[in-house]
Amino acid sequence: MARVLMMVVMLISGTATSQLPEFSQQYRQRLGGAIDALEEVLADFKRDAAQFGLSFREAIERQRASGDPFIKARGHSMAIADVRLTRLKRQQQELSGAGSIERLIIFARGFDPRLAQATARDYQPAVPVTVAGLLSAAIGALGGYLLIRLLIGLARIGRRRNPAGS
Repeated sequence: MARVLMMVVMLISGTATSQLPEFSQQYRQRLGGAIDALEEVLADFKRDAAQFGLSFREAIERQRASGDPFIKARGHSMAIADVRLTRLKRQQQELSGAGSIERLIIFARGFDPRLAQATARDYQPAVPVTVAGLLSAAIGALGGYLLIRLLIGLARIGRRRNPAGS
């Protein structure tokens, strides 16, 4: 029974982790769209600031100093959008020069939560026919195997300490 359970857990965990490369690929596709959208918003803001003789930073500071809570909040959100754009561009650059296994590490190290959630909502599973997919499946299967071995070991220790419920 324990071997069957072990195989089932390995199969499930291996299948789940085999999807990481495909999820990462779909995330990368959304990454480009997010960058384009942020660039457009920030370009409009910079253009508006320039019309009033302000730099980007001066316009942000003017908004942050405003007594109007809405204007102040917009200044804060524009500053956050600028930081996010810089982070997403850096990640896109790292991903573009990386191999398939490296891309998984880069993704795991610093994914954008909003972008990852949007990717998850529309995610389409894929069959793991790539080296990265097969490696991910193997790692997941090994993780499932180790988890079951640990649980079985703990159950055996519990039975030895409490023989026949005495």
